[in-house]
Amino acid sequence: MANAYLRLSLVASPPPPPPPLHPPVLDSPRSRVSRQRRHGAASVALTFPPRRLDHLKVHAVVTEDERPKWWEKNAGPNMIDVHSTEEFIHALKEAGDKLVIVEFYGTWCASCRALYPKLCKTVQENPDIVFIKVNFDENKPMCKRLNVRVLPYFHFYRGADGLLESFSCSLAKFQKIKDAIAIHNTNRCSIGPPIGVGEVDLFESSPPQQQPAEAGSR
Repeated sequence: MANAYLRLSLVASPPPPPPPLHPPVLDSPRSRVSRQRRHGAASVALTFPPRRLDHLKVHAVVTEDERPKWWEKNAGPNMIDVHSTEEFIHALKEAGDKLVIVEFYGTWCASCRALYPKLCKTVQENPDIVFIKVNFDENKPMCKRLNVRVLPYFHFYRGADGLLESFSCSLAKFQKIKDAIAIHNTNRCSIGPPIGVGEVDLFESSPPQQQPAEAGSR
């Protein structure tokens, strides 16, 4: 009878649980704080980099927007930007007897952009010459009355002599500008006040027929 009961106990008793692989972790206040610190550090490490990247992206966009466009770069005090007919006439009058070179350009004109760095160098090499920049799109009626039909286009003025020469020019033909400077920038005095554009009425009430200017070849 005792043997039968012993056998029944051995069959019915469940096997003992296996020993734990790792020692139990005591859930003490110190251990909870330690885990919270570890989790907090991990979350900070995951959160900060995107913010830093966003800051770098915003900074890069602002820096790019603050850079001047190619036509906004000024080569020196003898280079003047005019934005109206009144400013153009005033600049010619203020130049007195100095040689004045007027460049008519378009911000969209590839030939104007290619020529511009060399023009800026010429401005710096000739501080006694006044260079005037006229944006074609801002002054279309005036440009049409001055027969500007291709860009870039140049006018040469001087004192009482008025308009001396005008022509289209590209980077490949930039020597034309140097040759014109050598001819017209000589030591001389004009008799009489500057006449600017002469008899051309830049304020005529009825504007000429509007036609888009063409970009010259490079």
